[in-house]
Amino acid sequence: MSKPTKTSPAYSPPAGGWGALKSSAKHLIKSENATKNVKALLRANQPGGFDCPGCAWGDSADAGKVDFCENGVKAIAWEATSKRVNAEFFQQYSISELQQWDDHSLEKSGRLTQPMYFDGKSDHYQAISWDDAFSIIADNLQNLPSPDEALLYTSGRASNEAAYLYQLFGRVLGTNNFPDCSNMCHEASGIAMTSSLGTGKGTVTMEDFDEADAIFVFGQNPGTNHPRMLGTLRKASKRGATIVSINNLQERGLQQFLDPQSPKEMILFTGTNISQYYFTPRLGGDMAILRGVAKSLFERFKDDKTVLDSDFIAEHCHGIKAYQLSIEATSWEKIISQCGLSRQDIEQITDIYASNKKVIFTWAMGITQHKHSVATIQELVNVLLLRGNIGKSGAGACPVRGHSNVQGNRTVGINEKPSTEFLDALDNHYAFKTPRNQGLNTVESIHAMLSGKAKVFIALGGNFAAATPDTARAYQALQQCDLTVQISTKLNRSHVITGKKAIIFPCLGRTEIDSQQSGEQCITVEDSMSMVHSSTGQNEPASHHLRSETAIVAGIAKASVGEHIVNWTNLMNDYGLIREDISKVLPDFFDYNQRIKVGRGFHLENRAAQREWKTTTSKATFSSALLPEKLAHEVAKEFTDKPILTLQTLRSHDQYNTSIYGMDDRYRGIYGERRVVFVNADDMAKQQLKNGDKVKITTLSNDNIVRSITDFKVVEYTIPAGCVAAYYPETNPLVPLESTADNCGTPTYKSIAVSIEKI
Repeated sequence: MSKPTKTSPAYSPPAGGWGALKSSAKHLIKSENATKNVKALLRANQPGGFDCPGCAWGDSADAGKVDFCENGVKAIAWEATSKRVNAEFFQQYSISELQQWDDHSLEKSGRLTQPMYFDGKSDHYQAISWDDAFSIIADNLQNLPSPDEALLYTSGRASNEAAYLYQLFGRVLGTNNFPDCSNMCHEASGIAMTSSLGTGKGTVTMEDFDEADAIFVFGQNPGTNHPRMLGTLRKASKRGATIVSINNLQERGLQQFLDPQSPKEMILFTGTNISQYYFTPRLGGDMAILRGVAKSLFERFKDDKTVLDSDFIAEHCHGIKAYQLSIEATSWEKIISQCGLSRQDIEQITDIYASNKKVIFTWAMGITQHKHSVATIQELVNVLLLRGNIGKSGAGACPVRGHSNVQGNRTVGINEKPSTEFLDALDNHYAFKTPRNQGLNTVESIHAMLSGKAKVFIALGGNFAAATPDTARAYQALQQCDLTVQISTKLNRSHVITGKKAIIFPCLGRTEIDSQQSGEQCITVEDSMSMVHSSTGQNEPASHHLRSETAIVAGIAKASVGEHIVNWTNLMNDYGLIREDISKVLPDFFDYNQRIKVGRGFHLENRAAQREWKTTTSKATFSSALLPEKLAHEVAKEFTDKPILTLQTLRSHDQYNTSIYGMDDRYRGIYGERRVVFVNADDMAKQQLKNGDKVKITTLSNDNIVRSITDFKVVEYTIPAGCVAAYYPETNPLVPLESTADNCGTPTYKSIAVSIEKI
């Protein structure tokens, strides 16, 4: 196996275990609502309870099992804090002063409690009534020369009901401008899988993990980003499934996990080994690994006809000959050079894959945020197809989404490139003509704001200013808008990087009771396995001024486009009516209101999992894309003589997306700080750097824009030579707005050519 220069992180116990319990208790106490939060946790991911506002991993099938993790505790405690951000707070602190606060300080200030308005004249937000705020938005939207000058951004936190109303409002307004967080994370997964399989969603269920012979984990850190997945992997490992991790960093959660819900393991301090095999390629090298596996399979097929599933390929697949020619045109030298593994490593990976009948490939943003991400995921699907590992139990493709309902948002219409079928269904049900021009994704939206082609920006959740690339230009884009609107639970960076005028709408959190005219409401979300769950808040709202996301969207829509096409008031008063509308527009949601009442919900049918291919050829399609000609560091060599490193941005363990719960990253041995850069020991020696040295990091690009961040501390770490890693959003200023994935538009957060200079 590939072994980069060895330097062990400070944290040696298994992931989870007593460390997770201690951290959970600390965050519950810091919320100053510990008793209420503990009661709420017992209702997380349970029938009749609320769906965790954290990750999108599927729920446990074990009846009655407590089903939350450390980072779920942090998300719930963060939402249910006793701290408040009210009108008095904004009188005390000006926008200019708040701009100087770090992201952690902004969010830990507490829950937003009432609508606020920045009029562009003073330097403070002022309290405003809901109706007056709706009227300001309506005036701005109605005065736009074109509805396409409005941008409607969506976070993956939004419920199906809120997201459906939001997209409906936008299309009644006349635009398909729905940039969303998926544009920045799993867009490549959706595009690649749709072209190859006819679906943009994973083909597996939680039950498939119980049957898989082998599970390959590509470009993921479940211990931090979706810890409940470790429970699933632990269960698979204990029953004898082979787990292979392919990740450039040696993450603790992929090595060993101690389940806090296992009394035996907790008492004996004995964890479970998760990965039997662990390979650490260089950044951007995953496609080369997969191409190597495919090349090895074809070579073996000459002597052993069982290596490939020829019957499956003949019956269900298109393009095998072109794909084989592409493989033959790829040299082993190119494969090994790009991935950074040895030929022996690749043959070992092939041995494992070829010797197991039922195999799951899972992946996350370590795969999706490179220039060639779409081609990489197509290659991942190619390798699965070669042995018939799509459409059978215990096997399949599993893109692991981040936020708890980012997949559901897409399902119900948050898409800047909606299908004709979906738009036709909206036209037929509501008797109006939807816009048919393609809308703007996240990066395109920033360009539109910069050029003055977009004037009003509305965000349904999220933290756009912190999440987006090329921070200085993203800030400039927002500040050029006539109006920016944020629908949020807590103060964040996007509230202080404003347009010429700005509105903050405080909304209910996932854990809070949502009462409307027809009574208490439930919402629904969709997880990474296409399971649709109901979610019912348990806690009293943080303020009596709060409204639900659904009610806020309905209020904006009613004021802006009226009710002659859609009766927003009725839909706001009874979310069951929204679900009835969804079921009429999207037939897979038949009997929606009835099916969410059974257990933990229902599964949306996946045609590819049934070997029905909604592709242009009506078959699963092999991609014949070649390996990238050059990776990021090789491109940079063409215009600089500086020592080149490839940077990936990542989360700390005390972080979820842009929410920074604390300043620790214990699995990587970091405490009380975030401005660190992880560097290989050999690279440190070449540049005469020592642990603790302060450095400036500069993007290497030829666009004449200087992108630098400074005062970062060097941390020696087990990472492949030539690669470095650091936390975002602190490193987002280094990601050029123009550096996006081919055919997809996702920023290349995982492959930025940089130089490091001691200061």
